[in-house]
Amino acid sequence: MENLSYLFNIVIAMLVGFLLGALLIAWGGYDPILAYASLVDTSLNVSDPYYIAMTLSFTTPVMLTALTFAVGVRAGLFNIGAEGQVYMGALGAIMVASLKLPPTLYLPLAILVGSLLGGLWGLIAGLFKALRNVNEVVSTIMLNWIAFWIVEYARVYVYFNPLRAEKTISMPPPGRLPIIVPGSELSLSYVISLATVVIVYFIIWNTRLGYNIRVTGISYHAAKYSGANPTLTTLYAFVLGGLVSGLAGVLEICGRPPEYAITTGASNLAGLGFDGIAVSLIGLNHPLLIIPASIVIGMLSAGSRGMQIRAGVPLELVKGVQGLIIISLAVPGFTYMLKRIKLKRSLRGVEGA
Repeated sequence: MENLSYLFNIVIAMLVGFLLGALLIAWGGYDPILAYASLVDTSLNVSDPYYIAMTLSFTTPVMLTALTFAVGVRAGLFNIGAEGQVYMGALGAIMVASLKLPPTLYLPLAILVGSLLGGLWGLIAGLFKALRNVNEVVSTIMLNWIAFWIVEYARVYVYFNPLRAEKTISMPPPGRLPIIVPGSELSLSYVISLATVVIVYFIIWNTRLGYNIRVTGISYHAAKYSGANPTLTTLYAFVLGGLVSGLAGVLEICGRPPEYAITTGASNLAGLGFDGIAVSLIGLNHPLLIIPASIVIGMLSAGSRGMQIRAGVPLELVKGVQGLIIISLAVPGFTYMLKRIKLKRSLRGVEGA
């Protein structure tokens, strides 16, 4: 019954989001019906594999950054550090791209180095939380900006492209993932993301670590009584989230044509971490529900081009419409999360009595 209620709330939220978006489009002097028709036709057009492929390609990174937030919520954390971890993962891939290596080593080494850098970035926030009880929202926001400027410095002064100043060097062809649908941006990275979602789901629901994460998220004292170490579990949750978002950064470098590089201002990476938060909220912070939830972001990202080209809606207005729809869709999930937080606090009150 609760699931049906949530599904109903999502449908209502979607209608509200699209209605608000239509009002914004009309206010800008454009045709909302044509804009939305263009959005759907260039993102969910099953008669043309290219459009579906483009939609799926945009779901790839946000699936992973959503996992980072979801794992944090399961551990009782509000981890918004996926953005910085994506940057560090992408930087790790570019570091590998700069080396002279046997062709077969580029891809596995990029995945290893990028994921570890993302995990390290998560570990730093975890240490602040576990050892000094620094609020994770504050620490992860700061780390996001530090990561951004590290990447920008590396782009301009270390891994600059002498032929194209707006981006870093590119991942060599041997380190690039195969394209699934020719002419599109959908690569094997989508399959890797799906596999990662399944692996994280298995960890959270079928391993001792996952049990410790879930129990710690509900009750600190219950976790201690069950034999878990809440401090260590917090670190594990941050590191796991960092590894996953680091992988997202790697896949954007190794599996996103045509650049295969970090562009000016990390523009090809910016926002992936924050979009992941919305996807996680829509999917109730559940790994498997993140998969369909990510399609919403993929549809809006892929269809935005159609809204601009076919309906003539400016990019700035398109971004505003996307924001309204995403916020509306995230509200039911955010409300659900607040209920869990309230339950957790009530349990703490019982424990302290």
